Amino acid sequence: MKISGSEIVLECLKKEGVKHIFGYPGGVVLHLFDHIYKDKDIQLILTRHEQGATHMADAYSRSTGEVGVALVTSGPGATNTVTGLATAAMDSIPMVVFSGQVPTMLIGNDAFQEADIVGITRPCTKYNYLVKDVQELAYTIKEAFHIARSGRPGPVLIDLPRDITAAMTEFVWPAEINLRSYNPTFEGNRWMIEKAAQMIIKAKRPVIIAGGGIISSGASDELRELAELSGVPVTTTLMGIGGFPSTHYLNLGMPGMHGTYYANMAIQSADLLVAVGMRFDDRVTGKVDAFAPNAEIIHIDIDPTSIRKNVDVDVPIVGDCKRVITVLNSVIRGEVSNQWEEIRRAWMRQIDEWKRLRPLSYNYSPDVIKPQYVVEKLYEITAGEAIITTEVGQNQMWAAQFFKYDKPRTFLSSGGLGTMGYGFPAAIGAQVANPDKLVIDIAGDGSIQMNIQELATAVIYKLPVKVAILNNRYLGMVRQWQELFYGERYSHSNLDVVPDFVKVAEAYGAVGLRAEKPSEVEPVIREALKVNRPVFMDFVVDWKEKVYPMVPAGAPIDQMLFDKEAEKDDKKLKLVK
Repeated sequence: MKISGSEIVLECLKKEGVKHIFGYPGGVVLHLFDHIYKDKDIQLILTRHEQGATHMADAYSRSTGEVGVALVTSGPGATNTVTGLATAAMDSIPMVVFSGQVPTMLIGNDAFQEADIVGITRPCTKYNYLVKDVQELAYTIKEAFHIARSGRPGPVLIDLPRDITAAMTEFVWPAEINLRSYNPTFEGNRWMIEKAAQMIIKAKRPVIIAGGGIISSGASDELRELAELSGVPVTTTLMGIGGFPSTHYLNLGMPGMHGTYYANMAIQSADLLVAVGMRFDDRVTGKVDAFAPNAEIIHIDIDPTSIRKNVDVDVPIVGDCKRVITVLNSVIRGEVSNQWEEIRRAWMRQIDEWKRLRPLSYNYSPDVIKPQYVVEKLYEITAGEAIITTEVGQNQMWAAQFFKYDKPRTFLSSGGLGTMGYGFPAAIGAQVANPDKLVIDIAGDGSIQMNIQELATAVIYKLPVKVAILNNRYLGMVRQWQELFYGERYSHSNLDVVPDFVKVAEAYGAVGLRAEKPSEVEPVIREALKVNRPVFMDFVVDWKEKVYPMVPAGAPIDQMLFDKEAEKDDKKLKLVK
């Protein structure tokens, strides 16, 4: 039996286990939307902007490990996905975006709503396709999902001309995918793994740096076993948060520009770094030639192009994090000794002293709401049982610092691209994927306005996402840099007109709550959590508050700035011998 290209798309999605699509209709995809209307197995979540659709698909993937799917029309519909594709690409998130295209015979003729989306997105996708033959459609879709989820994951775009979605052919689901030029390495080199194990055993001051690869490979349990087995402390990058329990005694928090003092000091004092599923981003390393100056480096990553890209390493191991660490643990397990444990205890005493001297802190005020206090209260009231999404900027850093994440896939944030407007649609995507879980977006008053229209999506689909807006009336991180490095010249960082977020929420049919003093924070949070509807919580916070610690751009990561109160303790700094 022959079926249309549109029906083939839906049949392929069912074969891939897809239950939800995030999308927005338009002329060249109407045939496909018509079949979605008649299909009962896949639900399309109608967004209010194509960028929102891609962020929802992205977070759907981050929170589940499945491939997120978005569907948009041609021209501006397709170009509106670029930010979402780039966001997913930078953070290695598996996603497939279907874009409509003008009929094949009109491609290149500047037809109405035509855009070369394949050319436009080539730099920000793992791969992309323009389907020119309906008989190749099923194979293309299976190949796209395979590429998106395997190796180093990433987004894939499939461009569908209108005549391809309408053309008829037999549906043949390919049995397997064979790509001669694409064969990721999953098993690490055994000799290199054994060498790495001996280096870990002999090291006196080792540190593990874990990135997003730990989460995408499902290696959280193996990482914890490695840390506990070897007694090595763990610092997790922004993308690795949740990959190692925040409350674990070996956790050092986040490293880098806004990382903890003790994580940065441990890295700079280490004699061995074990980097797992991370790419040595500049926000982690600071000044590269001053990064971990005394350390040998083991780097485990499935992407060979990430190894030695930014930092030279001594032992490169290409492979899947979960498989490599499993073998590494099996080698180390038989090497534990009392002498070795004593060396680790001495290293941890040093780290404990750093923790005592410079804990993450802020100056509480009974008169004005500190944003850190809001995040702490969210953690306290939820007991950490929530999926947290963030926007980008100060709100993102406070969410990373003051909420504790003991499970993977519970902290969803735009790391590499730093996309303002990500958090709210991400919360919606995560809520669709996890209907029984609490989802909270920790937002800024600037970021939330970039995709605020998606409140309609949350209301229509009865998605009870909660949004905690840290409202300081500024582009907070921009203002912080301007204060510290640009002579307090606040060039266009003051958001002169900030809407009444309570009224905005109510206008969309959601719930709006506001807290203007510290005593109102907890009641507002508790009220929001009782309501089974979307809620905007508007916390009017101290506009002067800054994110600390902070490493100035281009400085070594042990040259941190602290607030003035913390600076008073600088002379007390003593190292444990």
